[in-house]
Amino acid sequence: MDRSTAEQRRPVIAITGAAGYTGMHACRYFAKLGWEVAALTRTAASATKLTSQTENDGGFSLEAGTRGCITPCVCDLLDKKRLGEVIRHIAPDYVLHLGGKNSVPESWQSPLLYMESNVLSTLYLLDVLRPFPQARIVVAGSRLKTALQAPYHPTHPYSLSKSIQEAVALSWGALFEQSVMLAEPCNLIGPGPSTGFCALFAGYIVRTERMKEQFVTEAAPFRVSSRHAQRDFLDVRDAVRAYGVLLEKGVPGRIYSVCTGRIVELGDIVERMVALAKISIPIQWGDLAEPAATEAYRAQELEEMGWKPTIQLGQSLEDMIQYRRAGKEGTI
Repeated sequence: MDRSTAEQRRPVIAITGAAGYTGMHACRYFAKLGWEVAALTRTAASATKLTSQTENDGGFSLEAGTRGCITPCVCDLLDKKRLGEVIRHIAPDYVLHLGGKNSVPESWQSPLLYMESNVLSTLYLLDVLRPFPQARIVVAGSRLKTALQAPYHPTHPYSLSKSIQEAVALSWGALFEQSVMLAEPCNLIGPGPSTGFCALFAGYIVRTERMKEQFVTEAAPFRVSSRHAQRDFLDVRDAVRAYGVLLEKGVPGRIYSVCTGRIVELGDIVERMVALAKISIPIQWGDLAEPAATEAYRAQELEEMGWKPTIQLGQSLEDMIQYRRAGKEGTI
């Protein structure tokens, strides 16, 4: 990136998976800080999503209020030659690695694809970053990881891929003296093109409202496998702020929990979202037994760096529904 004048010498960050749910928020956040954002996307169509936002997107646009610059870069992370060319051109000060696959069901269908997308792409990225020892790198991991020790009993291929990704990322950083940190987010919610439980339910609520307005036959009930399943939910915008703190203050080689530290039952989430609906929402409760939740994680190290969640659960859920009422799928 051209930083030939003093005025242009802003921090440069490369964000992989930039067209994804968290990636789009990250691009907007760092651009608003005044940083130069190199937004890496796998396809030209994904890059177009990043450049086609307008200031009329209900406050979630990429350009609204930004002071920096967002430059889409089409690059398949598995194309090591192309990736090296892109990174050399960007010469990043910071890297936020969000790219990869994250669907448990899909991982059963395409396990090798998950190894390539989550493990091999991470190795390629870290390797092409070796000529830039100043770059500080945050890799987004997963709470669904499994212990890499005998006896080996991963719960699914996605879990295995994220466990290996964590091990190779931190090991590569140690071997080649790169500033690699790993962030483990909990369940992320909030506006944007998410495919998580809360986003799916928000979409169902809005579709049901529209069916009612158009006098269409009532929708089939939304099925929730367990009323008592427990999760920690964090707004994606707070998660992105946490990544920013880690990029600037995190200690290389460490794993950081990114969460609220508060466990909520899915039944409570559903009731809160139903209360935000304009009409009655049919729910079918399942009786799937889930193991009792372990003690809640706490983002203690992040808190000591000055970070804490600022967006309340109710606001996140309302924003998710409003986002879908506004018909902004695929944007923020």
